[in-house]
Amino acid sequence: MHETLLIKHAVGGRTFVDSDRQPVTYQAEQAEGSQWSFEVQNPPEEDVEELLKWRSELNVFLFRHYGEEKPTEKIWFYAQEDTVKYDKASHILTFSAKSSITYIPQEFGYKL
Repeated sequence: MHETLLIKHAVGGRTFVDSDRQPVTYQAEQAEGSQWSFEVQNPPEEDVEELLKWRSELNVFLFRHYGEEKPTEKIWFYAQEDTVKYDKASHILTFSAKSSITYIPQEFGYKL
């Protein structure tokens, strides 16, 4: 399985972090119940300031690509504004999400 992390502005759609296109490493872990915690190492410095400005409007996605085994799975999170923090010294962005929605993108949309 290959996994991709995206952090986007919920309203404008601007992408702040894309783990397939940027040299970031991350951890996404489900804690108690529906709570998730995220740690992103080395997000692009030029995007972090903008990301922090929009901390109340961040959508976070994990795409789990399984190849031929099964369809790509998308997990959608809404970051909790008060948890979005960036440590400049260690270059680590952290935040939490209370809930998630998991779905298969190809199962949605208009079909003829």
